[in-house]
Amino acid sequence: MNILITGGSGFIGSHLSKLYAQKGNNIFIIDNLLTGNRKNIQSIPSGSLIFFEQDLTTFNLTKLPHIDICYHLASPASPVQYKKHPIETMRVNSEGTYRILELCRNKGCDRMVLTSTSEIYGDPLEHPQKESYWGNVNTLGDRACYDEAKRYAESISMTYHRSFDIDVRIARIFNTYGPNMELNDGRVVSNFIIQAIQNNPITIYGDGTQTRSFCYVEDMVSGLVALGETEDIQGDVINLGNPDEKTVLELAEIIKDMTDSTSEISFEGIGEDDPKKRKPDISKAQKVLKWEPKVPLDQGLQKTINYFESELNKQN
Repeated sequence: MNILITGGSGFIGSHLSKLYAQKGNNIFIIDNLLTGNRKNIQSIPSGSLIFFEQDLTTFNLTKLPHIDICYHLASPASPVQYKKHPIETMRVNSEGTYRILELCRNKGCDRMVLTSTSEIYGDPLEHPQKESYWGNVNTLGDRACYDEAKRYAESISMTYHRSFDIDVRIARIFNTYGPNMELNDGRVVSNFIIQAIQNNPITIYGDGTQTRSFCYVEDMVSGLVALGETEDIQGDVINLGNPDEKTVLELAEIIKDMTDSTSEISFEGIGEDDPKKRKPDISKAQKVLKWEPKVPLDQGLQKTINYFESELNKQN
C-alpha cells in the first residue's frame, strides 16, 4: 500500500512510519520538522520512504501518487510545543486537515485517519471519558490553540464524511510515551525521567493528585493501524489510550524508584485549564477494533528510561 503520514518524523508518527515500512509498504511523509526529527526515521530503508520536508498547509499534494491510507498526525502535540507555536498548531489542524480531506474528495486518497486528542474533552466533567462526551473546553485559554484546533479538525472531517461520503476515522489519543520523545518535549513522562536521571528536582505542577493514563507508543501505533485498516467503520470516533489511571505524584515516585534517583519532588503552581482527571473509556476500541493496550507501565517506562539515558549520553 501507499501510506501517507503527515508528521511522520514526529514521536508517534515515526513509530507508525517504521511499522508500515517493515510490513513492506511505500511510506510518504510530509513534515516541516517544526517538532519532528529526521533521526527518528533514519532506520527506514530509503527505497521504502519518500520524505517531503514541507509544510502541509502549502505543500503541493499533486506530487503524491494515489494514497491508500493517510494518517494525519501533523501538529505540535505537547503543551510546551503548541504554546510555543500556537498559530502553526491552529493552521495545520484547520487548513492542513481541509487539504487532506480535499485530497480524499478528489479521489487522491481512499481513507483518512485523523489523530485527534483527549484534549478535546478539556477539563472533563465526565470520568472516565467516553466518545459520546462533548467536553469542557475553554475556547479562550492558552491551551485552546490545540484543543479547539483538534475539535475543528474533527468537525470538518465529519462534515466531509457526511457531505461527500469520505472514509474518515477519528482517533482520540490519550497520553502516550516512549522512545523518540524529544528531550525538550515538556510532557510529564519525559520531564520526570530527565529530571530523575540527572538527579534534579522532579517538578510537579499542582498538588500531584491530578490523574493521567499512560499508553506506551507501540500500543498506540497498533491501535492506529487497527483503526486505519478495519473495514466498514468510516465515520467512527474511537478513544485510544491505556485506562490504567495514575496520579501524577504516583508517576513521579515510580520513575524516581526505577532510576534510583536522589531527586527530591517539588511542587509548583499549575497551569490554566490543566485537566484534573484523564482516563479513557476504551470499550468501543475493544469491541470495534479488538484492541487494547498490552505493555505494562513498568515495562514501557523502562524502555523509555533507557532511550533517554542513551540520548543524554550522546550529549555528554
